[in-house]
Amino acid sequence: MTDFSKGAAFIEGEQVAIADAKIPLMDWGFLHSDATYDVAHTWKGRFFRVDEYIERFEDSMAKLRMSIPYDRDQIRQIMFDLVRLTGLRDSYVEIVCTRGIPAPGSRDPRQCRNRFLAFVVPFVWIANDELRARGLNLMISKQQRIPPESVDPTIKNYHWLDMVMALFEAYDHGADTAILVDARGDLTEGPGFNIFARHGDTVTSPEHGVLHGVTRMTLLELMERQNLRINRGRLTADAARAADELFITSTAGGVMPVTRIDGHQVGDGKPGTLVHTLNDEYWALHEDPEYSVEIEY
Repeated sequence: MTDFSKGAAFIEGEQVAIADAKIPLMDWGFLHSDATYDVAHTWKGRFFRVDEYIERFEDSMAKLRMSIPYDRDQIRQIMFDLVRLTGLRDSYVEIVCTRGIPAPGSRDPRQCRNRFLAFVVPFVWIANDELRARGLNLMISKQQRIPPESVDPTIKNYHWLDMVMALFEAYDHGADTAILVDARGDLTEGPGFNIFARHGDTVTSPEHGVLHGVTRMTLLELMERQNLRINRGRLTADAARAADELFITSTAGGVMPVTRIDGHQVGDGKPGTLVHTLNDEYWALHEDPEYSVEIEY
């Protein structure tokens, strides 16, 4: 009997164990990173904002001129079925569309049959319990993020080589992770996360050249309820270093404090009150039926 407890995938219309999930070597999704994807999650047996993730996935496919033989309701059903198959209550649920394979020798993407797949794996954190408790040590990398004029970052993609090199740079300097910059040296985003900086009652989050994360969107909604001033715009390196609080957001962990940047202390060097408040409110939304859907296992 197949063991799906470590994860499951939907490929070519079939459900398989995650260890058996494969795509063809010649698929442009592998050879050219010609693909888009999105990652939703379940928490305590409930899907969080699943429709927002699917909507962004469909928008990304449309921008890349991709199409699949599944509508929104069918994608949703595939995601729920995979979670039920694994029995996982806390999980990542990734949906992917690759370009596919063209005719031999062709460079014409119109000849490709776009490929849809999905998979579920156990939930993991990009910052472990210790890091979330003390706060991350963040480095502002010299690595420039791929310009949005070249690759639209609002299309979730696998173009991560700039982020990978920034991570090496951060690790070489003893930091936990890195934030990349644009051509002006302003902060953009890091490997899988958005960034926020609080100065008094104003919170700034970069808007240009970044993925507009669903977790970021959720935190912006929560902060607007607290009547904080929200600045969706430039975040300079100097402003980040002078922040009262810094934090990052990601599906892989929600809201996570940053207590050191470029080796220097942020605020009093401890996770701030806003981060604590937002963290509690964010996870509470996972039990709110307006934001989450219970899974019937």
